[in-house]
Parts: sequence; C-alpha cells; structure tokens
Amino acid sequence: MRFVLRVLKALALLLVLVITVAAGWLFVWPPELLRVGDGYAAKIVCSNVFIAGRNADEVLENDVQAPGNPLLRLVRVSVDRANNRVTARFMGLFASSYALYRGAFGCTSVPDGNFEAAADAVPFDAPGKMEANAAPWPEGESVGDRDERIAAVLNDPGLAGPAMRAIVVVRDGRIVAEAYGPGFSAKTPLIGWSMTKTVNAAIVGRLMLDGKISFDDDHLLAQWKNDRRGGIKVSDLLGMESGLAFNEDYGNVADVTRMLYLDPDMVSLPANAPMEAAPGQRFRYSSGTAVLLSRIWMDRIGNAQAAFSYPHDALFSPLGMTSAVFELDARGTFAGSSYLYATAHDWARFGQFLLQDGVWNGQRLLPEGFVGAMRTPTAASNGRYTQGQAWLAPGGSNAAFGLPEDTFWLTGHDGQSMALVPSAKLIVVRLGLTPGWLGYQPQTLLRAILAASPQSGAPQQQAGSQQPTQAQP
Repeated sequence: MRFVLRVLKALALLLVLVITVAAGWLFVWPPELLRVGDGYAAKIVCSNVFIAGRNADEVLENDVQAPGNPLLRLVRVSVDRANNRVTARFMGLFASSYALYRGAFGCTSVPDGNFEAAADAVPFDAPGKMEANAAPWPEGESVGDRDERIAAVLNDPGLAGPAMRAIVVVRDGRIVAEAYGPGFSAKTPLIGWSMTKTVNAAIVGRLMLDGKISFDDDHLLAQWKNDRRGGIKVSDLLGMESGLAFNEDYGNVADVTRMLYLDPDMVSLPANAPMEAAPGQRFRYSSGTAVLLSRIWMDRIGNAQAAFSYPHDALFSPLGMTSAVFELDARGTFAGSSYLYATAHDWARFGQFLLQDGVWNGQRLLPEGFVGAMRTPTAASNGRYTQGQAWLAPGGSNAAFGLPEDTFWLTGHDGQSMALVPSAKLIVVRLGLTPGWLGYQPQTLLRAILAASPQSGAPQQQAGSQQPTQAQP
C-alpha cells in the first residue's frame, strides 16, 4: 500500500512539474499560432469597441470565437478604456497581444507591446470629423420608399446568408431596400476586410489624377533598387501579378497572419519577399501586395501629415463617407489589405462612385479608364481578377449564376461582398460574419434581386473586351 502511495505521489509531482514546465514555456516562448490568435482577438475587439461601440464580451464571443479555431475559445480579453488599449491572452495568461486605439485612425495591432512607438507613429492632427445630414442618400442618410419586392428577397434567410449584418441595395442611384441583423443598423461601422483593397486602389487612382504615380512606374521601393524586384510595376501590384512569393493561407500561421498580427511594420514581410516568377506572369492573391501599394502611395505624397489625411481629403470627404475609418499598422502604414470600417450606406457610396466611373457631383476624382481597369480581367488570373484590385468572377463565372456579363465584385473575408452591375445600375452590399466553410455564395442573392427588379436594358459589353488598360493622369 505504501508503495502505491509513493507511486501516486511521484506521478502527482511529475504532473505538477510537467504543468509548470509547459506553463513556463508558454509564458516565455509562446507558439506563433497562439500569438496570432491573441493578436487577432485584441485587434478585432479593439476596433469593434472603440469604432463601432459594441460590447467587448459580445465581440469576443461572436466575432472571434464562434467562427474560428477552437483554441480561440480559450482567449480572454481586457479593455483598458483609460489608455485606449485591449489585451488578449490565451487562457488569460499566455501569449499576450495588444491593440491600441488612435482616435480617427482606429485601432492597430501592437505585437511588440511598444505602445509609445505605436502612438508616435501617427503624431499629427487627425482629419476633421464629418457629420452626416438628413438629405436623401447619397447626399445624406435619408432613405425614401423601399421596393417591397426586393425587401422580400432580403428577408429570405437563405438568400441573405448566415450571420448577415447588413444588406443595402442601390438602384438608379438610390437605396431601394436594406436589411440589418440583430444588434446592427445603418449607423454601425462594419469591416470590409479585403474590400478595403479596392478602396486602396482608388486612392492610387486619385494620385494618378494628380500626376504623382502611374501604372508603369517601377523601382518602387529602395530595397528593390539592385535586384529583379526593381522591375515590378504599379500595374503588377494592382493586378496581383508582382511575382513576389506570399502565402495567403488563413488556416494556419502564414505570411498574411504574420504580417497582420506578428509584425508592427506590415511592409517588412512583403517588401522582403523573394521573387517566384517574373512580374506579370503569375497571379497570386496577396494582402501583402495591397500593403505595399499603401506604402508606395504614401511615399509619393512626400509629406507624412498629408499622407495620413489623404484618404479622408481625397476620397471619403468628397463622397460623404462620414463613418469611414481607415486603420494603419503600428508603424504608420495604412493597412490597405484589410482594415477599413464604414457603415453599409458608406460602402454603398463607394460602389455608386465606381458605377459613375469615378465622377462625383460632376467632379472627376479618378482618371478616365481607371474604373475600366477595375473591370478588365488579367490574363494570369484566368479572367477572375482585374487590373484594379477587384474581382470579375469570385468563386466561378458570372454566367454560371445567370448574372449579367458586366457584373464585377468587391469581396472580403467572412462573407463581405459588393456586387456592381452597371447595365442594371445596381449595387448590392452584403456584410456579415459568414465563414467560407458555410458555403454561402452572394451570387444567389444578386440573382434574386435582379429577378425582382424592373427589367433594364441589355447588359453592357463584357468588361474583358474593353481596353482601358491605362488611365490618363
């Protein structure tokens, strides 16, 4: 009996030792996967609490834990409102990660914990706050009579999709129907994820109109001066054909998650990526490409204060996108791949701007042909992606869903989408928290809305047959 007790005591001591060693290892050298998970949790909670005014526990449960890796269920967060910080830790103890709220510039992930450097990265005056007004949309926020046929489509859960948060339908320049999920409204800023890439591309177009950048510019970064990467052009980056290696796999720790949640300087990883193909020869969807474009256009402005204010001054203010918050990384580069928050009404304003060929209130804000490039497929993507950070046919051809040939798309992680149909003068914005493994396809929603809409003229010529491959500054 004594022997058995000794064995049990030894096993208990061994178990305590193993737990102690494991805890020490997790505390000192946490795996990258845990750091990514905590970084993601801290950033998402921060943005939704400070920008959208949501409850932190609700965001953690619904936005972070419900759709993701099971390990995320063990993440705990704390919100320090006095210092505008959010901390996330695995099991409340390990792999600490942080996010910092910087006012008009939203939240940033601070993976190194250097809050001082993150605060000092944007030490300039923030853009002025715009106020919404009661004029009819898009001039203001007032929405007139809705189209009951389309409203009925939006009320169909199978068409709206799981965890829908906002749908706005615009026809002939006016909102004709909208719907919102529980807890969300027309006033809730929502993340666009990769729809941000297309907005970032439009900012590049604004600079083209000012003659500060062109499609054919090369030798874009100093570290590319003396190697093959110097041959990468702006057009290659816009079309996701840079030839740079980049792993966009969200299922594990990859280049994209390292860039977003482990590196305070998001530019570093894609800027130092090796070449895997000649520019223009291979399509590789890359969030790193969009971040590089942000850094390049910011550098072309040449003045940090002007660069920080440029999205607001050059795009959001003219369009009346009063809710738009374009976030930056911890070192001061706009996260052009992922982090634009805006209400569904404001996302729809951007869509209307594209339908109007980059003209707003009679003023041309994008060069002639630039929106055409957004609708023109690249050869390397087999006709799926375009020359302007947009999609022609995400998840299959438009024809396969019975959609007009001129349809093109903005899409983002977890079910964000914007469909634009120039021939029908139609925009459908759909935002939510709908992971890809659920199999939801926004094309079915668009097809139903088109079927419920008054018949329009014949579809325009397919975008691929156009030739607006270069805008004229």
